[in-house]
Parts: sequence; structure tokens; C-alpha cells
Amino acid sequence: MTDLELMRLAEDARAYSYTPYSNFAVGAALLTKSGKVYTGCNIESASYTPTNCAERTAVFKAVSEGERDFAAIAVIGGPAGEKGRFCAPCGVCRQVLREFCTSDFRILLGTVEEVKVFTLEDLLPTSFGPSDLKGV
Repeated sequence: MTDLELMRLAEDARAYSYTPYSNFAVGAALLTKSGKVYTGCNIESASYTPTNCAERTAVFKAVSEGERDFAAIAVIGGPAGEKGRFCAPCGVCRQVLREFCTSDFRILLGTVEEVKVFTLEDLLPTSFGPSDLKGV
């Protein structure tokens, strides 16, 4: 799967976002190392705290089905009803990705026409993860 194909799947996932409060729709497409794709969208709640981001929705769907080995994630967001644009994962999503992914995990940000590739290390340097708890 190409980076642009994965970004298009993320853009498609935006259509399912539930964003009555922010009107900011985000879609994500998570590629497993076996080639399967899990998509996610952001889902808001009136009490805000239970809101879930698109990236975590995709990761949680994959993990709940037994997947643990991920190759890349594409993320795209923007005002609902408008063309998607560059949208970086929030800090919580970066930390969840760190739980399951190595520092060279690919994070694709951009649009369906242009993709910028980052690694998890680029977006979450000097991170805390599972290896830090070894021996505790």
C-alpha cells in the first residue's frame, strides 16, 4: 500500500467523525505489518473528557482484534465538510502509539495529494515506554 493510498483511507474515515462541538473532523488509517488496515475517526462527548481521537480509535480497534505489529498510520483532519489538511496527533495519541510502536514507526501527515512522513521519534523524542518499566 502506498502512502497516498493510506492517506486516502484516513480521509474516507473522516466522514464518520462525530464532532458536534468542535466541528473538527479527523480520520486515521493504521497499517499493520501484515498489511491489514484499521481506520478510525474522532468521537466527541458533551462532557469532553470521554472524547476519543481518530488515531486511538484505529489503534484500539486493531488491538482489540489481536493486532500488535504496526507499520504506519496516516492522519488527516480539518473542519467538517471541508477538504482535509495537515493534522498532527495530540500528545495522548503519540503516547498510545509509543506503547505499541518502535521509534521508527512511520506517521504520515498531510493531504490526499501530498504526504509528509515523520517517525514516532520525530514527534515524541525522549519518550517513556514499555522498556522503561522492565525490571520494575
